[in-house]
Amino acid sequence: MTDAPLADLHWSRGYTDPAWVRRYTTAGRELLPSRRVWRGPGPARALRTDSAGIDGLTITAPDGRALTLQDLFAAAQTDALLVMHRGTVVYEHYPHGLGPHDAHFNASAAKSYLGLLAATLAHRGTLDRAAPASAYLPELAGTAFGDSTVDHLLHMGTQVSYAGRPFDKAVEAQRYFAVVAPPLRPYGYSGPAGIREHLTTARATAAPGTEFRYENGHVETLAEILRRVTGTTTSALLSDMVWSRLGADEDAYYVLDAEGTEAACGGFSATARDVARLGEMIRCGGAVADRQVIPEAVAAAIPDAPEGYAERVRFPTAPPSTPATLSYHDYWWILNDPDGSFMASGIHGQRLFVSPGLETVIVHYGSQVMSPVAPVAPLVPAFLQIGAHLRRTV
Repeated sequence: MTDAPLADLHWSRGYTDPAWVRRYTTAGRELLPSRRVWRGPGPARALRTDSAGIDGLTITAPDGRALTLQDLFAAAQTDALLVMHRGTVVYEHYPHGLGPHDAHFNASAAKSYLGLLAATLAHRGTLDRAAPASAYLPELAGTAFGDSTVDHLLHMGTQVSYAGRPFDKAVEAQRYFAVVAPPLRPYGYSGPAGIREHLTTARATAAPGTEFRYENGHVETLAEILRRVTGTTTSALLSDMVWSRLGADEDAYYVLDAEGTEAACGGFSATARDVARLGEMIRCGGAVADRQVIPEAVAAAIPDAPEGYAERVRFPTAPPSTPATLSYHDYWWILNDPDGSFMASGIHGQRLFVSPGLETVIVHYGSQVMSPVAPVAPLVPAFLQIGAHLRRTV
């Protein structure tokens, strides 16, 4: 018997082995069924490149330590770092053999991309933020997520317990992995066989909208709503609305559960360059050159929700060292800094950082272990300092 809290327990040693993590973050399509997110028929939009000479930049960590970029890579088990400033790639590095044309799991950073689709459909009037989820998904009536509104889903406002278990974020995340990926199921697994079944086991433990609770079921419920209102898959929807309009180099892809449903909350993979294109489109007000990909109002609402949009969920003031201390809006983490910076964030070090004020977009892919004895790498402070350095020197 162990006295460790539930959040410190893992079903597999792999969560504390970076080589195991890297295997799953870089080879998802080889290990699980998947569906492509088509890049579209046109040519890739060329990326300008120019060295900004940041290889020797020193980062100051929140505890005062001075870190070189190489120190940061080691701490974060970095697989890719791409820095774009004013639309030009000024730094690109792949320490562990991943290449510019290789896809990498984005993990929970993918939540933000789904939030972008939902916000755009709501802006068009196709989706009603105030409607209960059960209005779109009658089979979820009486469940925790079915009784939440679309806006509650977009702000992680549902207090939920699955199958009568006390809620624990880390354990429920691992149970979700078992739902999606049979190879990750423990011996004797008898839980839900797919994402939709998993959602039907959710029961509310408090009224929706009373407290922030970061949980994958919000995203999967919203993804199913978007499939119902558009009549298409998550993969096709993302391709049609965004990916095919970016000038992407490569198709992206989602992994699928046993029923062929996309794991929308974290099963998305793409190249660092194409995710940088996504971030740059948002930084530029939703446009790629003279093509408006998403409404300018939707892009502007991410860091600073205007009148008519839901307010951001706010957290106690704290240094920007972990997403849990920041604000949250439509599945984006808001840094509340003077430059309007925000990011998509995923487990093991997946980040898309966008800073309109610093004119900077940064993509980080990693395979950092998740363990109480492995401190989280100071990625956010590093991104802010890289952006500030570029503003001063470029």
